[in-house]
Amino acid sequence: MNIEELQKKVLTVARACPPSDEVPYAFEKRIMARIARETMVDLWTLWGRLLWRAAAPCVAIMLMLTAWAAVSLDFNGNSEPIATDLEESVLAPLASLEDAW
Repeated sequence: MNIEELQKKVLTVARACPPSDEVPYAFEKRIMARIARETMVDLWTLWGRLLWRAAAPCVAIMLMLTAWAAVSLDFNGNSEPIATDLEESVLAPLASLEDAW
């Protein structure tokens, strides 16, 4: 079926029918205004806002942990750096293997 013929037939039938009084005045304008007023949710904007809101608590936690680490330093005790303790802990199982050979 030809689309243009169908469109012409539909338009002639629609023009032959008078508008009904049952439809309120400017009904279509109110509907279109309501549709235009509805906002679409932008997920990227929502995600960005949530990340910015999460930044402040993350900074606060970082500052608290930094203060805790600074306060818990042992100035009078062991002066060896933590890296030495870590190296000894990691290499401890290998020391026992050297003794076995």
